[in-house]
Amino acid sequence: MNDTASLLRELNHRSREVFRRVVEGYLESGDPVGSRTLTRTMNEKVSAATIRNVMQDLEYLGLLDSPHVSAGRVPTQLGLRMFVDGLLEVRDLESTDREQIDATLGCNERDVTTMLDKVGAALSGVTHGASLVLAPKHEAPIRHIEFVSLAPDRALAVLVFADGHVENRVFQPAPGQTPSSMREAANFLNALAEGKTLGELLQGIRAEIHRRRQEIDVLAHAMVESGLAIWENEGEPQERLIVRGQANLLGDEAVPTDLERIRVLFDDLERKRDIVEFLELAEQGEGVRIFIGSENKLFSLSGSSLVISPYMNADRKIIGAVGVIGPTRLNYGRIVPIVDYTAQLVGKLISDRG
Repeated sequence: MNDTASLLRELNHRSREVFRRVVEGYLESGDPVGSRTLTRTMNEKVSAATIRNVMQDLEYLGLLDSPHVSAGRVPTQLGLRMFVDGLLEVRDLESTDREQIDATLGCNERDVTTMLDKVGAALSGVTHGASLVLAPKHEAPIRHIEFVSLAPDRALAVLVFADGHVENRVFQPAPGQTPSSMREAANFLNALAEGKTLGELLQGIRAEIHRRRQEIDVLAHAMVESGLAIWENEGEPQERLIVRGQANLLGDEAVPTDLERIRVLFDDLERKRDIVEFLELAEQGEGVRIFIGSENKLFSLSGSSLVISPYMNADRKIIGAVGVIGPTRLNYGRIVPIVDYTAQLVGKLISDRG
């Protein structure tokens, strides 16, 4: 951001206006913007030749590019970054957008996941992009844990929470597990879990296993390790990322190369590859953040942009995030307040549920 700020300061008034109008024209139409178009919209009367010279200077700085043989220019990723950081005018939230979001969230769903699924559908509908919703971890105290053998290489872990919420996960136990070792593992965990949330249990379990290693059977120890592993790292976030509106990125006007990039993006999302990076985005501070193209590893191959905002619980702790994915030619000025409002509303709804 410091690089784009210094670049912006280097531009004189005319260069800055030409740059701003090229970017705004491109974001509105998706087409390269030519000098003749700008002569009709500039605040001062300048010739097309003068504007072409300014465009060439901006291209030399890496802010604009001229696609193919077109006489017009489009912003580069660096140019979009500078525009977003220094020249973007964020609008007030439009009343129609607010009403659509409010109507969907007013469904009064008891289940948080169902509510967040509807939030994602509303967000993709309002923005005509794809939405991402990162659901909060379940923070209620644990009431009971059980392991059930399904086959020699498959077992079911069941968590019952004090608020009645139940989570079931199928996982692969260590070889040699028996019903006896599963019961021993469950008894060990239940003795530790009383009154603790899942996060608190996971924090303390490793030290407790180390202290009591001699007391717990080797197979039961392996059962505890493999059973708990499905709630952290790779397993747990997979259940928390809700993606809606993929079809919005596959419009009729998309060219084959764009379609392929978008397929790569959603193939990544289906596998939840680089999900740790997405989780980190939600925890890097308050407010809406904009990631353009390769700035975010999760979307680097697809050339997409992500507008994301974390949401908080009643204790002002970040517990999840909402976001919109679209082409780099997003209407950022409109999308930013929509994402910001939705994040604040989700935080309030979750806080009101206790």
